Amino acid sequence: ETDTDLRVASANLERAQAAVQESQAQQQPTIGVNASPTFGHVSGLQELQPGVNPPSRWSYSAGASVSYQVDLFGQIRRAIEAASGDAQAAQAAYDATRVTVAAETARAYANMCAAGMQLASAQHSVQVQKESLDAVSRLQRAGRGTTLDVTRARSQLEQLQANLPPFQSQQRTALYRLAALTGQTPNEIPASLLQCAAAPRLADTIPVGDGAALLRRRPDIRQAERTLAASTARIGVATADLYPKITLGLSGASGGPASMFGDRGTFGWSVGPLISWTIPNTGAVQARIAEAEANTKAAVARFDATVLNALRETESALVVYARQLDRDASLRAARDQSAEAASQARQLFQYGKTDYLTVLDAERTLATNESALAASQAELSSDQIAVFLALGGGWEK
Repeated sequence: ETDTDLRVASANLERAQAAVQESQAQQQPTIGVNASPTFGHVSGLQELQPGVNPPSRWSYSAGASVSYQVDLFGQIRRAIEAASGDAQAAQAAYDATRVTVAAETARAYANMCAAGMQLASAQHSVQVQKESLDAVSRLQRAGRGTTLDVTRARSQLEQLQANLPPFQSQQRTALYRLAALTGQTPNEIPASLLQCAAAPRLADTIPVGDGAALLRRRPDIRQAERTLAASTARIGVATADLYPKITLGLSGASGGPASMFGDRGTFGWSVGPLISWTIPNTGAVQARIAEAEANTKAAVARFDATVLNALRETESALVVYARQLDRDASLRAARDQSAEAASQARQLFQYGKTDYLTVLDAERTLATNESALAASQAELSSDQIAVFLALGGGWEK
Protein backbone atom coordinates (compact mmCIF):
# COMPACT_ATOMS: atom_id res chain seq x y z
CA GLU A 1 0.00 0.00 0.00
CA THR A 2 1.28 3.46 -0.82
CA ASP A 3 0.14 7.05 -0.88
CA THR A 4 -1.31 6.41 -4.34
CA ASP A 5 -3.46 3.58 -2.95
CA LEU A 6 -4.87 6.06 -0.46
CA ARG A 7 -5.83 8.41 -3.31
CA VAL A 8 -7.55 5.55 -5.14
CA ALA A 9 -9.51 4.62 -1.99
CA SER A 10 -10.51 8.28 -1.56
CA ALA A 11 -11.78 8.43 -5.14
CA ASN A 12 -13.79 5.22 -4.62
CA LEU A 13 -15.34 6.77 -1.52
CA GLU A 14 -16.33 9.90 -3.44
CA ARG A 15 -17.93 7.75 -6.14
CA ALA A 16 -19.95 5.79 -3.56
CA GLN A 17 -21.11 9.00 -1.88
CA ALA A 18 -22.23 10.35 -5.26
CA ALA A 19 -24.25 7.16 -5.78
CA VAL A 20 -26.02 7.82 -2.46
CA GLN A 21 -26.94 11.32 -3.62
CA GLU A 22 -28.24 9.87 -6.88
CA SER A 23 -30.48 7.42 -5.00
CA GLN A 24 -31.74 10.12 -2.65
CA ALA A 25 -32.59 12.34 -5.62
CA GLN A 26 -35.27 9.80 -6.62
CA GLN A 27 -37.29 10.95 -3.59
CA GLN A 28 -37.53 14.46 -5.03
CA PRO A 29 -40.20 15.61 -7.53
CA THR A 30 -39.19 15.65 -11.19
CA ILE A 31 -39.86 18.87 -13.11
CA GLY A 32 -40.10 18.92 -16.88
CA VAL A 33 -40.36 21.93 -19.20
CA ASN A 34 -40.77 21.94 -22.97
CA ALA A 35 -41.30 24.61 -25.64
CA SER A 36 -41.56 24.30 -29.41
CA PRO A 37 -42.06 27.23 -31.87
CA THR A 38 -42.88 26.18 -35.47
CA PHE A 39 -43.56 27.84 -38.80
CA GLY A 40 -45.61 26.27 -41.63
CA HIS A 41 -49.07 25.06 -42.43
CA VAL A 42 -51.03 21.85 -42.58
CA SER A 43 -52.17 20.35 -45.86
CA GLY A 44 -55.32 21.55 -47.58
CA LEU A 45 -56.81 18.10 -47.20
CA GLN A 46 -56.52 18.39 -43.42
CA GLU A 47 -58.39 21.68 -43.65
CA LEU A 48 -61.05 19.98 -45.83
CA GLN A 49 -59.96 22.14 -48.78
CA PRO A 50 -58.38 19.78 -51.33
CA GLY A 51 -56.15 21.57 -53.84
CA VAL A 52 -55.78 24.68 -51.65
CA ASN A 53 -52.62 25.53 -49.68
CA PRO A 54 -53.52 27.21 -46.38
CA PRO A 55 -51.38 30.26 -45.47
CA SER A 56 -48.18 29.63 -43.52
CA ARG A 57 -48.03 30.98 -39.99
CA TRP A 58 -46.13 30.76 -36.71
CA SER A 59 -47.47 28.47 -34.01
CA TYR A 60 -46.20 27.25 -30.68
CA SER A 61 -46.63 24.64 -28.00
CA ALA A 62 -45.27 24.84 -24.46
CA GLY A 63 -45.79 22.93 -21.27
CA ALA A 64 -44.53 22.17 -17.79
CA SER A 65 -44.98 19.13 -15.59
CA VAL A 66 -44.22 18.01 -12.04
CA SER A 67 -44.17 14.32 -11.17
CA TYR A 68 -43.44 12.44 -7.96
CA GLN A 69 -43.04 8.70 -7.56
CA VAL A 70 -44.88 7.38 -4.52
CA ASP A 71 -42.54 4.92 -2.81
CA LEU A 72 -45.45 2.78 -1.70
CA PHE A 73 -43.49 -0.48 -1.64
CA GLY A 74 -40.15 0.90 -0.44
CA GLN A 75 -38.07 0.41 -3.57
CA ILE A 76 -36.49 3.87 -3.43
CA ARG A 77 -35.95 3.63 0.31
CA ARG A 78 -34.22 0.27 -0.06
CA ALA A 79 -32.13 1.57 -2.96
CA ILE A 80 -30.95 4.41 -0.71
CA GLU A 81 -30.11 1.88 2.01
CA ALA A 82 -28.10 -0.17 -0.48
CA ALA A 83 -26.21 2.87 -1.76
CA SER A 84 -25.57 4.04 1.80
CA GLY A 85 -24.22 0.60 2.69
CA ASP A 86 -21.88 0.76 -0.28
CA ALA A 87 -20.71 4.22 0.77
CA GLN A 88 -20.08 3.08 4.33
CA ALA A 89 -18.19 0.05 3.02
CA ALA A 90 -16.10 2.38 0.85
CA GLN A 91 -15.41 4.53 3.93
CA ALA A 92 -14.24 1.42 5.80
CA ALA A 93 -12.04 0.46 2.84
CA TYR A 94 -10.55 3.96 2.93
CA ASP A 95 -9.92 3.58 6.67
CA ALA A 96 -8.29 0.20 6.07
CA THR A 97 -6.01 1.72 3.46
CA ARG A 98 -5.08 4.53 5.84
CA VAL A 99 -4.21 2.02 8.56
CA THR A 100 -2.17 -0.09 6.15
CA VAL A 101 -0.30 2.91 4.75
CA ALA A 102 0.45 4.11 8.29
CA ALA A 103 1.64 0.64 9.31
CA GLU A 104 3.79 0.15 6.20
CA THR A 105 5.29 3.61 6.62
CA ALA A 106 6.12 2.81 10.23
CA ARG A 107 7.50 -0.57 9.13
CA ALA A 108 9.74 1.03 6.49
CA TYR A 109 11.05 3.53 9.04
CA ALA A 110 11.51 0.78 11.65
CA ASN A 111 13.35 -1.40 9.13
CA MET A 112 15.66 1.47 8.26
CA CYS A 113 16.39 2.17 11.94
CA ALA A 114 16.79 -1.54 12.68
CA ALA A 115 19.28 -1.89 9.86
CA GLY A 116 21.13 1.12 11.27
CA MET A 117 21.10 -0.49 14.70
CA GLN A 118 22.41 -3.79 13.34
CA LEU A 119 25.02 -1.91 11.32
CA ALA A 120 26.17 -0.09 14.47
CA SER A 121 26.35 -3.41 16.32
CA ALA A 122 28.37 -4.97 13.51
CA GLN A 123 30.68 -1.94 13.38
CA HIS A 124 31.22 -2.24 17.12
CA SER A 125 32.21 -5.88 16.69
CA VAL A 126 34.62 -4.85 13.91
CA GLN A 127 36.16 -2.19 16.15
CA VAL A 128 36.58 -4.67 19.03
CA GLN A 129 38.22 -7.15 16.67
CA LYS A 130 40.56 -4.45 15.33
CA GLU A 131 41.67 -3.72 18.87
CA SER A 132 42.17 -7.45 19.45
CA LEU A 133 44.23 -7.72 16.24
CA ASP A 134 46.41 -4.80 17.36
CA ALA A 135 46.96 -6.42 20.75
CA VAL A 136 47.89 -9.79 19.21
CA SER A 137 50.23 -8.09 16.76
CA ARG A 138 52.02 -6.29 19.61
CA LEU A 139 52.36 -9.54 21.53
CA GLN A 140 53.70 -11.29 18.45
CA ARG A 141 56.33 -8.59 17.96
CA ALA A 142 57.26 -8.88 21.64
CA GLY A 143 57.75 -12.62 21.23
CA ARG A 144 54.75 -13.67 23.32
CA GLY A 145 52.42 -14.48 20.41
CA THR A 146 52.53 -16.49 17.21
CA THR A 147 51.94 -15.67 13.58
CA LEU A 148 49.00 -18.09 13.67
CA ASP A 149 47.29 -15.96 16.32
CA VAL A 150 47.68 -12.87 14.15
CA THR A 151 46.35 -14.69 11.08
CA ARG A 152 43.34 -15.94 13.01
CA ALA A 153 42.60 -12.46 14.35
CA ARG A 154 42.87 -10.92 10.88
CA SER A 155 40.55 -13.62 9.42
CA GLN A 156 37.98 -12.90 12.11
CA LEU A 157 38.20 -9.18 11.32
CA GLU A 158 37.60 -9.76 7.61
CA GLN A 159 34.62 -11.98 8.39
CA LEU A 160 33.07 -9.30 10.62
CA GLN A 161 33.67 -6.59 8.02
CA ALA A 162 31.80 -8.72 5.48
CA ASN A 163 28.66 -8.29 7.62
CA LEU A 164 28.53 -4.53 7.06
CA PRO A 165 27.45 -4.18 3.38
CA PRO A 166 24.15 -6.12 3.73
CA PHE A 167 23.01 -3.83 6.56
CA GLN A 168 23.99 -0.77 4.54
CA SER A 169 21.92 -1.98 1.59
CA GLN A 170 18.97 -2.74 3.91
CA GLN A 171 19.16 0.85 5.18
CA ARG A 172 18.99 2.26 1.67
CA THR A 173 16.24 -0.10 0.55
CA ALA A 174 14.08 0.84 3.55
CA LEU A 175 14.75 4.53 2.86
CA TYR A 176 13.56 4.15 -0.73
CA ARG A 177 10.49 2.23 0.47
CA LEU A 178 9.75 5.06 2.90
CA ALA A 179 10.00 7.56 0.03
CA ALA A 180 7.49 5.60 -2.08
CA LEU A 181 5.05 5.28 0.83
CA THR A 182 5.11 9.02 1.44
CA GLY A 183 4.68 9.86 -2.26
CA GLN A 184 8.24 11.11 -2.81
CA THR A 185 11.09 10.15 -5.08
CA PRO A 186 14.21 8.68 -3.45
CA ASN A 187 16.09 11.93 -4.09
CA GLU A 188 13.48 14.00 -2.24
CA ILE A 189 13.62 12.18 1.08
CA PRO A 190 16.41 13.44 3.40
CA ALA A 191 19.40 11.13 3.68
CA SER A 192 19.81 12.29 7.29
CA LEU A 193 17.21 9.66 8.18
CA LEU A 194 19.95 7.08 7.70
CA GLN A 195 21.47 8.26 10.97
CA CYS A 196 18.67 6.50 12.88
CA ALA A 197 20.28 3.61 14.77
CA ALA A 198 17.64 2.62 17.33
CA ALA A 199 14.52 0.64 16.46
CA PRO A 200 11.32 2.47 17.54
CA ARG A 201 9.43 0.92 20.40
CA LEU A 202 5.93 1.36 21.82
CA ALA A 203 5.86 3.69 24.79
CA ASP A 204 2.34 2.84 26.01
CA THR A 205 0.52 -0.34 26.89
CA ILE A 206 -1.12 -2.06 23.93
CA PRO A 207 -4.91 -1.58 24.31
CA VAL A 208 -5.99 -5.09 23.36
CA GLY A 209 -9.53 -4.71 24.73
CA ASP A 210 -12.20 -7.34 24.23
CA GLY A 211 -13.50 -9.07 21.13
CA ALA A 212 -16.40 -6.66 20.69
CA ALA A 213 -14.03 -3.67 20.70
CA LEU A 214 -11.89 -5.43 18.09
CA LEU A 215 -14.92 -6.02 15.85
CA ARG A 216 -15.87 -2.35 16.06
CA ARG A 217 -12.33 -1.16 15.42
CA ARG A 218 -11.20 -3.28 12.48
CA PRO A 219 -12.12 -1.52 9.23
CA ASP A 220 -12.22 -4.75 7.21
CA ILE A 221 -14.96 -6.09 9.49
CA ARG A 222 -16.93 -2.85 9.16
CA GLN A 223 -16.50 -3.06 5.40
CA ALA A 224 -17.80 -6.65 5.27
CA GLU A 225 -20.75 -5.81 7.54
CA ARG A 226 -21.78 -2.78 5.48
CA THR A 227 -21.43 -4.78 2.26
CA LEU A 228 -23.75 -7.38 3.79
CA ALA A 229 -26.27 -4.65 4.72
CA ALA A 230 -26.18 -3.30 1.15
CA SER A 231 -26.76 -6.79 -0.27
CA THR A 232 -29.73 -7.30 2.04
CA ALA A 233 -31.26 -3.99 0.96
CA ARG A 234 -30.97 -5.00 -2.70
CA ILE A 235 -33.30 -7.93 -2.02
CA GLY A 236 -35.95 -5.34 -1.17
CA VAL A 237 -35.17 -3.38 -4.33
CA ALA A 238 -35.67 -6.47 -6.47
CA THR A 239 -38.81 -7.56 -4.59
CA ALA A 240 -40.48 -4.19 -5.17
CA ASP A 241 -40.53 -4.93 -8.90
CA LEU A 242 -43.37 -7.39 -8.20
CA TYR A 243 -45.65 -4.45 -7.35
CA PRO A 244 -46.91 -1.50 -9.39
CA LYS A 245 -45.14 1.84 -9.49
CA ILE A 246 -47.35 4.88 -8.84
CA THR A 247 -46.37 8.34 -10.00
CA LEU A 248 -48.38 11.44 -9.20
CA GLY A 249 -48.22 14.10 -11.89
CA LEU A 250 -49.40 17.64 -12.57
CA SER A 251 -48.98 19.13 -16.04
CA GLY A 252 -49.98 22.32 -17.81
CA ALA A 253 -49.65 23.21 -21.48
CA SER A 254 -50.39 25.95 -23.92
CA GLY A 255 -50.45 25.69 -27.71
CA GLY A 256 -51.85 27.37 -30.78
CA PRO A 257 -51.09 30.08 -33.32
CA ALA A 258 -48.48 32.59 -32.26
CA SER A 259 -51.06 35.37 -32.69
CA MET A 260 -53.14 33.80 -29.90
CA PHE A 261 -50.24 33.43 -27.44
CA GLY A 262 -51.55 33.89 -23.88
CA ASP A 263 -55.25 33.53 -24.72
CA ARG A 264 -57.25 31.49 -22.22
CA GLY A 265 -58.35 29.09 -24.89
CA THR A 266 -54.77 27.93 -25.51
CA PHE A 267 -54.23 26.60 -21.97
CA GLY A 268 -54.86 23.12 -20.66
CA TRP A 269 -53.86 21.15 -17.55
CA SER A 270 -54.18 17.70 -15.99
CA VAL A 271 -53.46 15.97 -12.69
CA GLY A 272 -53.60 12.36 -11.71
CA PRO A 273 -51.66 9.22 -10.84
CA LEU A 274 -49.78 7.12 -13.36
CA ILE A 275 -49.78 3.44 -12.46
CA SER A 276 -47.14 1.34 -14.18
CA TRP A 277 -47.17 -2.42 -13.71
CA THR A 278 -45.89 -5.17 -15.92
CA ILE A 279 -48.45 -7.96 -15.51
CA PRO A 280 -46.81 -10.07 -14.54
CA ASN A 281 -43.46 -11.12 -15.95
CA THR A 282 -42.67 -12.48 -12.53
CA GLY A 283 -40.13 -14.97 -13.87
CA ALA A 284 -37.54 -12.25 -14.53
CA VAL A 285 -38.34 -10.52 -11.23
CA GLN A 286 -38.07 -13.75 -9.26
CA ALA A 287 -34.73 -14.41 -10.94
CA ARG A 288 -33.46 -10.99 -9.86
CA ILE A 289 -34.68 -11.66 -6.32
CA ALA A 290 -32.91 -15.01 -6.29
CA GLU A 291 -29.75 -13.33 -7.55
CA ALA A 292 -29.92 -10.71 -4.78
CA GLU A 293 -30.49 -13.41 -2.15
CA ALA A 294 -27.52 -15.40 -3.44
CA ASN A 295 -25.34 -12.28 -3.28
CA THR A 296 -26.47 -11.79 0.32
CA LYS A 297 -25.52 -15.37 1.21
CA ALA A 298 -22.07 -14.76 -0.26
CA ALA A 299 -21.80 -11.52 1.72
CA VAL A 300 -22.70 -13.40 4.92
CA ALA A 301 -19.98 -15.95 4.21
CA ARG A 302 -17.43 -13.19 3.53
CA PHE A 303 -18.42 -11.45 6.76
CA ASP A 304 -17.97 -14.66 8.76
CA ALA A 305 -14.60 -15.28 7.10
CA THR A 306 -13.49 -11.72 7.83
CA VAL A 307 -14.38 -12.02 11.52
CA LEU A 308 -12.61 -15.36 11.87
CA ASN A 309 -9.56 -14.02 10.06
CA ALA A 310 -9.50 -10.95 12.32
CA LEU A 311 -9.55 -13.11 15.43
CA ARG A 312 -6.83 -15.38 14.02
CA GLU A 313 -4.62 -12.44 13.06
CA THR A 314 -5.04 -10.79 16.44
CA GLU A 315 -4.31 -13.90 18.49
CA SER A 316 -1.35 -14.80 16.27
CA ALA A 317 0.15 -11.30 16.38
CA LEU A 318 -0.17 -11.12 20.16
CA VAL A 319 1.35 -14.54 20.83
CA VAL A 320 4.22 -13.91 18.40
CA TYR A 321 4.93 -10.58 20.07
CA ALA A 322 4.79 -12.08 23.57
CA ARG A 323 7.18 -14.90 22.68
CA GLN A 324 9.51 -12.47 20.93
CA LEU A 325 9.68 -10.45 24.15
CA ASP A 326 10.77 -13.65 25.97
CA ARG A 327 13.33 -14.39 23.27
CA ASP A 328 14.67 -10.83 23.40
CA ALA A 329 15.18 -11.09 27.17
CA SER A 330 17.08 -14.37 26.78
CA LEU A 331 19.24 -12.98 23.98
CA ARG A 332 20.04 -9.90 26.06
CA ALA A 333 21.16 -12.11 28.95
CA ALA A 334 23.24 -14.24 26.56
CA ARG A 335 24.89 -11.12 25.12
CA ASP A 336 25.79 -9.85 28.59
CA GLN A 337 27.27 -13.22 29.58
CA SER A 338 29.26 -13.55 26.36
CA ALA A 339 30.58 -9.99 26.79
CA GLU A 340 31.82 -10.90 30.26
CA ALA A 341 33.33 -14.15 28.95
CA ALA A 342 35.13 -12.32 26.13
CA SER A 343 36.56 -9.79 28.60
CA GLN A 344 37.80 -12.59 30.88
CA ALA A 345 39.33 -14.47 27.93
CA ARG A 346 41.25 -11.38 26.82
CA GLN A 347 42.65 -10.84 30.33
CA LEU A 348 43.69 -14.49 30.65
CA PHE A 349 45.41 -14.34 27.27
CA GLN A 350 47.29 -11.15 28.22
CA TYR A 351 48.56 -12.85 31.38
CA GLY A 352 49.53 -15.97 29.42
CA LYS A 353 46.94 -18.20 31.10
CA THR A 354 45.26 -19.35 27.86
CA ASP A 355 45.86 -19.43 24.13
CA TYR A 356 44.43 -17.03 21.59
CA LEU A 357 42.04 -19.65 20.18
CA THR A 358 40.01 -19.29 23.39
CA VAL A 359 39.92 -15.51 22.94
CA LEU A 360 38.90 -15.89 19.31
CA ASP A 361 36.06 -18.23 20.18
CA ALA A 362 34.83 -15.87 22.92
CA GLU A 363 34.95 -12.87 20.58
CA ARG A 364 33.11 -14.79 17.86
CA THR A 365 30.41 -15.80 20.34
CA LEU A 366 30.06 -12.20 21.52
CA ALA A 367 29.72 -10.90 17.94
CA THR A 368 27.12 -13.57 17.16
CA ASN A 369 25.08 -12.78 20.28
CA GLU A 370 25.23 -9.05 19.67
CA SER A 371 24.03 -9.56 16.11
CA ALA A 372 21.23 -11.87 17.29
CA LEU A 373 20.12 -9.32 19.90
CA ALA A 374 20.05 -6.52 17.32
CA ALA A 375 18.03 -8.72 14.97
CA SER A 376 15.65 -9.57 17.83
CA GLN A 377 15.06 -5.90 18.60
CA ALA A 378 14.35 -5.30 14.91
CA GLU A 379 11.88 -8.20 14.99
CA LEU A 380 10.20 -6.68 18.03
CA SER A 381 9.49 -3.49 16.09
CA SER A 382 8.03 -5.51 13.23
CA ASP A 383 5.89 -7.53 15.65
CA GLN A 384 4.54 -4.35 17.26
CA ILE A 385 3.47 -3.06 13.86
CA ALA A 386 1.80 -6.42 13.16
CA VAL A 387 -0.15 -6.01 16.43
CA PHE A 388 -1.10 -2.49 15.36
CA LEU A 389 -2.56 -3.85 12.11
CA ALA A 390 -4.28 -6.81 13.75
CA LEU A 391 -6.00 -4.54 16.31
CA GLY A 392 -7.34 -2.32 13.56
CA GLY A 393 -4.75 0.42 13.96
CA GLY A 394 -5.29 3.88 15.35
CA TRP A 395 -6.22 3.04 18.92
CA GLU A 396 -7.90 6.39 19.43
CA LYS A 397 -11.69 6.48 19.27
